[in-house]
Amino acid sequence: MNLRSRAFCLVFFLGCLTAFAQDGIPKSAWRRPLGLPLENAGVKRVAGDIDDGYWQGAPVGGFGAGTFSRSYRGDFARWHIKAGVHKYDVSYANEFAMFQQVEGEATGVAKVLLNDHPKQGELASWSWDYPVGAGEYAALYPKSWYDYRWEKFPAHVTLEQYSPVIPDNYRESSYPTAVYRWHAENPTDKTVTVSVLLSWTNMSGWFRTFTHDFKGAPNQGNYDTYRNEAGMKGIVFDRSRAGVAPNEWDGQFAIAAMETPGVEVTYQTSFQAAGDGKAVWSHFARDGRLPNDDTSWVSDGEKLAGAIAVRFTLKPGEKKVVPMVIAWDLPVVQFGEGRQWNRKYTDFYGTDGKNAWKIAREGLLHAQEWSDAIDAWQKPTITDESKPLWYRGMLFNELYALTDGGTFWGRPVGSDKKLPASFALLECFDYAYYGTLDVRFYASLPLLKFWPEIDKRVLREFAETVEKEWSEKGLWVWKTAETGSPVLHKRKKVGAVPHDLGVPEGDPFYVVNEPGWQDTNDWKDLNSKFVLMVYRDYVLTGRTDKAFLQETWPAVKAAIQYLRQFDHGRGVPENSGYPDQTYDSWVVRGVSAYSGGLWLGALRAGEETARVLGDWTAQAEYQALFAMAQKTYVATLWNGEYFLYDTDASNKGVIQADQLAGQWYAHMTGLGDLVPRAMQRSVLKKIYAFNVNQFGDGNLGAVNGMNADGTVVDNVEAREVWAGTTLGYAALLKSLGIEEESYHVVHGLFHVIYESKGYWFRTPEAWDVTGNFRASMYMRPAGLWGMEMMPAVR
Repeated sequence: MNLRSRAFCLVFFLGCLTAFAQDGIPKSAWRRPLGLPLENAGVKRVAGDIDDGYWQGAPVGGFGAGTFSRSYRGDFARWHIKAGVHKYDVSYANEFAMFQQVEGEATGVAKVLLNDHPKQGELASWSWDYPVGAGEYAALYPKSWYDYRWEKFPAHVTLEQYSPVIPDNYRESSYPTAVYRWHAENPTDKTVTVSVLLSWTNMSGWFRTFTHDFKGAPNQGNYDTYRNEAGMKGIVFDRSRAGVAPNEWDGQFAIAAMETPGVEVTYQTSFQAAGDGKAVWSHFARDGRLPNDDTSWVSDGEKLAGAIAVRFTLKPGEKKVVPMVIAWDLPVVQFGEGRQWNRKYTDFYGTDGKNAWKIAREGLLHAQEWSDAIDAWQKPTITDESKPLWYRGMLFNELYALTDGGTFWGRPVGSDKKLPASFALLECFDYAYYGTLDVRFYASLPLLKFWPEIDKRVLREFAETVEKEWSEKGLWVWKTAETGSPVLHKRKKVGAVPHDLGVPEGDPFYVVNEPGWQDTNDWKDLNSKFVLMVYRDYVLTGRTDKAFLQETWPAVKAAIQYLRQFDHGRGVPENSGYPDQTYDSWVVRGVSAYSGGLWLGALRAGEETARVLGDWTAQAEYQALFAMAQKTYVATLWNGEYFLYDTDASNKGVIQADQLAGQWYAHMTGLGDLVPRAMQRSVLKKIYAFNVNQFGDGNLGAVNGMNADGTVVDNVEAREVWAGTTLGYAALLKSLGIEEESYHVVHGLFHVIYESKGYWFRTPEAWDVTGNFRASMYMRPAGLWGMEMMPAVR
């Protein structure tokens, strides 16, 4: 952990109590009764999209380490371990259970901490179906809590869950480990014995397929090993391997706890996960202990599991905190065309895939330190009472996608460890593109704020591609469908900023700009967004990293020059009559509000970058071009209240929610007014009156396109609310001092995600007036942090 992270810990405790409810959980955490179903939940609108439903929870796992999550009913259900692959499936042997017994009573009570049960008699001897609503789930990512309150459990026990995702930390934030700290308190007048069981399936080899479930997962050759080292006890789950170097699916899981004075750890090394489970439950339900059986064998196809239990007693009024850890070591990522990469955490733990025990030990030894560091990071925000309570929680919970969004962080096997590791988020699992640039314009803001070196690395990676060409052809799907015959396009042209850094099925970071729905070479927003993000990273990291600007300057100039080919003499690149920007099903023609506004921002960013670097020729050129472009933009599109969608007569009157995206970035980075301030305020007022308040009940966010008569534009994307668009608009409202409206707009998103439609920890790209969604687990909603990064410009 670096010095800044440690400094957080030193200041944490001052004034801390005001941030927490009586149960010790922050007041700003989002809460839901354990296992409570949701009525009228949202559903997918597009056939083939992922829709696992609302049984979700905050994920664990570091950047690029692979992640999984336990839902708020208590099952480990969602798995993002294999790079770019989403699995949603439950192995019921992956569970927590609790035993409690009051001193002097003949028997105790044991219960699996799941508001559900296996469907086919699996582990039939176990006591399932923890009562719905007997406690509460809370989340403030990267932490979440399970607050168990059942009348048959006399001691009050809360589970705190997290991984060490910590700002400005580029080591522990990469770790494949999850910490589970059990906070137990005895409010009674009698001594209570408490035991918590953690059982785990041997999942070695399970993350080999591209399917969304574990059907056909291999078990042959799996085996479990009991370990006892310096007071640490647990089980390592491994498999037989063909050679020394691990395959992508080779590696280990481990579960572990520390045996300390007053805390006893017992174990069952192996049992059949699909059996009746008596080998575990008959012992645990009797007295909270396991039989300390270290029997181990190699699977001949049967599904294996192991378990540990931590047992302790609490005197009346006594409190105790007991940590447990799940760790995993699956060091290799292999993409579709065969190239293998080592995950970032292997810089610290090696690449042989046999270090889950070591990783688990570090988690146990640093559990308190990591917890304190997370609390210290969050404290200034969650205690800021000038902001709504729901908003403070949403800020952190929408960060989940930074680790859980198919995130990759690593370097090619055999490469020099001195070279920087590549990093990228997936746009989403339905649109599995790495680093999608038009979307990361919104999504990358918290990455820049809290892990700036990673964000700069991503932009450097994009910069390296700008002046390169990939000449192979791909099918232009949208144009092919429009014309009825195949239309091909070059993968990547010189000067075009790529849409993405590749796909998991291909050779990402080496082969970029995957051909697909649109020919993105001639999109009118990508190059401008790249220029703006480069300048943004320079400004918002203190205006000190001149080397970063210098390194990316050739790509910035090339990006601006490339767009000028679409300028027909008026200073503004014109859209080409197809969906040539991030709204990739919404046709644009001529000068347009969205792309044109981004162009104005890019010219100002180019001008200021040139000024910093002393490139006076470029500075003068961009300054003159901006003056010309601004004049054209206003004269062509301003209608007295807002800027027209484009110059196509059929779009006359369309009010686009994202029309001032360029101005949003200009205010965020101090570039000033791209259009007069009075025009900005007029636009914001119009969008609020129409796109927000005349869409649905006014509490859904800002719909992308409204007509001047109050009807929604008849286009599939215009009819949607995009979380990222709404957040950019809200941030601009806030920067101009229109705060009440800005929070109302964002609350529309909160209402849909966390209250009415059940999109927690799978926030979609878009929903319609019914609240039904498209493209869950999307990265653009992380742009919520734009609200926190906007200076007041009023």
